[in-house]
Formats: sequence, C-alpha cells, structure tokens
Amino acid sequence: MDGNFKPYSYVDSSARIADILNQPAGQFEEVDALPDRDRLTYANGFYGRCSAIFIDIRDSSALTTKYKRPALAKLYRAFISEMVAALNSDPYVREVNIVGDCVWATYNTPRKSDIDDVFTVACRANTLSKLLNKHLSKRGYDELTLGIGVDWGRVLMIKAGYNGSGLNDVVYMGDVVNRAAHLAHKAGRGWTSKPMWVGHDFNSNLNVENAQWLTSQYDTELGTVCTGNVILTTMSEWIDENIS
Repeated sequence: MDGNFKPYSYVDSSARIADILNQPAGQFEEVDALPDRDRLTYANGFYGRCSAIFIDIRDSSALTTKYKRPALAKLYRAFISEMVAALNSDPYVREVNIVGDCVWATYNTPRKSDIDDVFTVACRANTLSKLLNKHLSKRGYDELTLGIGVDWGRVLMIKAGYNGSGLNDVVYMGDVVNRAAHLAHKAGRGWTSKPMWVGHDFNSNLNVENAQWLTSQYDTELGTVCTGNVILTTMSEWIDENIS
C-alpha cells in the first residue's frame, strides 16, 4: 500500500473500532470457491477452502553480508519476478503476494483435480529454482536454497485497511495460510531436508500419480507432513540443454 498522509483523530479512530467490532456475524458468508476481491467490502467476508503455496529463501539474512546492495537488489528481483510468474501460472490462482523475500499465493480448489494443478505449480517453482541458480552461478552468486510449503484447508477472506483512505488490502486468515507458511519455513533446512513440504490434508487429496513422489514423515511441530524434491522433467531437460 502506498501511503497518503491524513491527520490522525483518536475520536474518529474510536468510532471506526466500534463500527468494525459491532458488525454482525452474518456478514461472513460460507462459499465453495473464493470470490473476486471486488465483492469484498469493509463489512463482509467469505469463508472457503483453498490451497496455498509459500516460497521462502533459506538463510536470506546472510545475503546482506555477502553482496553489495545493487547485486542484492538484482538477486531479489530475479527471484521475486520469476516466482511470481510461476505462482501466477494456474487458472485457479486467487491472489499472489510478496512479503519481504517470501512469495506466496492462494488458489481456488473446490475439486480434487484442482489440487493436482496446484501441486504442478509447486513443482514448477521447485524446478525454477534450478533455472535461477544456473543464472546466478554464471554471474558469481552463490546458489539459493528455497523452502516451498503447500497446504489445503479453510480460510477467511476479508478486506482490511483504513476505510476512506484508499489504503487497504485483501487478507487471508486461517490454518491453511499459517500452515503453508510454517511448512515453507521447515523445508530445505539442512542437508537431509527436502525443498518441498506438503501438508497432510493437501497430500490426501492428490491423485496416486502425484502422491507417489512424496514421502510421509513426522515433524514434532507440524505432525504428519509429506516431503519431496519433485521437478518437471521437460523444463529440467531444457535448463540442462540451454543454460550452461
């Protein structure tokens, strides 16, 4: 959100808080698929089920000590540009967001087959890390290690911000968003951790062909998860043949 100065009034602030907290619960509608954001107001919201993908750079804080700011800016721009392109490459995409060095997206997945589509997006992002690292290595950068978290579940979609100011955004709240973020945080850490961590609920809705590429394991914080390092063969072969 781009700031646009407005004087603050605690009297007006008090009235806005009261208005928000007094809104009836009936304004929050149960839906099969999350609607377009233009249906949102400051007084309503939508409950639905969706899939979420989070992609995070491992040990990103160390990058600021390795590279000068112009080089660091180019690295982040390349990562964010193409991860956004990958996440946006599915017709079921609902929102794509950038938070620091994390890129994440939500997808409408009312049918099981839709969840397989989202799995392909996650595999595309994982294969993209190979392409990105090839380009980085050619230019003297260290390779990046990524964590990709994927899950499916219930979410509340609301419009939030400063009413009347033009400063607002769509916010997604719920277990699916939080869990996908935690899965991404765990993925790719250490020599044995796979770059893709998938939630149990998401995995249980995958078809047999896709599920076979993941291995179930138990995490002390997240419970049963499924992990893997799944790539898209055609894309990977093109990278090997064209990026030396």
